[in-house]
Amino acid sequence: MPAYYIPLGAGRYLPTIHAQGAWSEHEQHMSPVAGLLVHVMQACSPRRDLALARISFDILGFLPATEVDMSARILRPGKTIELVEAEMSVGGRTIARATGWRLLVSDTGIVAGTPLSTLAGPERASPWAGEDLWGGGFIRSLEFRTLPGRSPGTGKTWLRSTVDLVEGRESSDLEMMLAVVDTANGVSPRVPPSDYVFPNTDLTVHLFRQPQGRWLGMDTEVSLGPDGVGLTATALHDEHGPIGRSAQILTVRKR
Repeated sequence: MPAYYIPLGAGRYLPTIHAQGAWSEHEQHMSPVAGLLVHVMQACSPRRDLALARISFDILGFLPATEVDMSARILRPGKTIELVEAEMSVGGRTIARATGWRLLVSDTGIVAGTPLSTLAGPERASPWAGEDLWGGGFIRSLEFRTLPGRSPGTGKTWLRSTVDLVEGRESSDLEMMLAVVDTANGVSPRVPPSDYVFPNTDLTVHLFRQPQGRWLGMDTEVSLGPDGVGLTATALHDEHGPIGRSAQILTVRKR
C-alpha cells in the first residue's frame, strides 16, 4: 500500500505525492505532517500506562515537499502526567512542532459520558468529491462522505485515508486519525478557496477517549472575523461516538 512518507533512517523521511498540500503543489499538507509528528512522539520513551490526550501543533513556516528530519524529546517527565515534544525540520530549520500531554490511564467507566451529540455513521453518509474543491495529492488520498445539512461554514463529514502513514510500518488508529484531522479547515469552508485563502497556523486536538478505527467524523463550524482572522472548531467522532474536539486559527486573505 502507498504511504505518505518513506523512512530513510536516522530520523529522516521523504514525503510522497500523497502528502502534497492543497494550497501549493510544492508543500506538504499539514495533516500528514501532524500524523508524522505524533508517530515520532509516540516512539519517544513510550509508556503503555499513559494516553496522549492533548496535542498542540504549530506551523512555523512553509512546509516544503522535501526530505525532513524528525526528532522528539520529553519536556516534562512524570509518573502520572508527561509532556512530550516533536519537531520537523528542513536544513536545520524547524518548520513544524508539536507538544503532547500524556495522562495516566485509569478505569473511569462508571462516570464516563459526554453532552456531545452522536454523529450518524459513515454508512449513512453520501460520497463527497473533496478533490473537486481542493487540489493536491493528499486530498486525493482520502475517502470523503458527507451528511445532510451542509451550508457555508458548517457541515458533518466522515473521512478516512486510503494510504499508510509511513511505508513499511504499522500505524496506530490515533496516528492515522491525527494524519487527517487538519482537513477540518477545508471540508466546510465559509468562503470559496477560489476567492479567499485561509490557511491555519496551528491545530490543537483534545481527546477524552482514544480513537478506534480509521473513520474520523467531523462536525465542523467555521467563524470569520472582520480583521482577517478566522476559527475552525470541530467536534471529533469515531464510529463509536464522540472522542474530543479540535480547533484551528486561520489567517484570512482575499486572493
